[in-house]
Amino acid sequence: MPGQSRDSLRRFYLQCWSRFQEGVPLSPLEQQVAQVITEHPEYHHWLREETLEREFPPEQGENNPFLHMGLHLGLREQVATDRPAGIRAIYLLLQQKHAPHEAEHRMLECLAEALWQAQRDQRAPDEQAYLEQLQRLTD
Repeated sequence: MPGQSRDSLRRFYLQCWSRFQEGVPLSPLEQQVAQVITEHPEYHHWLREETLEREFPPEQGENNPFLHMGLHLGLREQVATDRPAGIRAIYLLLQQKHAPHEAEHRMLECLAEALWQAQRDQRAPDEQAYLEQLQRLTD
């Protein structure tokens, strides 16, 4: 994704959504972003220039739509590349019990937890613990 700052990432979401709505040809990455946005109509009102600076404090119970959609993109990349090894099999098992989007939502909770713990402890995410947590979803 272009740039790694919060502002540049949010602007990229806006650009992808705008181009999608205009029917402009999209790059593969833009297509992925537009697909995730399409699957989340509850976030469409946040995809405006006026709302880009908005904070979503979790301590106030707010869900950050940009973070949520970014987690979907990250998870889809993990499944596509099967990294960490075994995540694709877990996703396929979950799809036997749940619709694909619901399966992703269940897995997103584990991904968010793994990333939060890594950030809190200032270390790389523990892939083994992450996989174990995902595996418990299939039991």
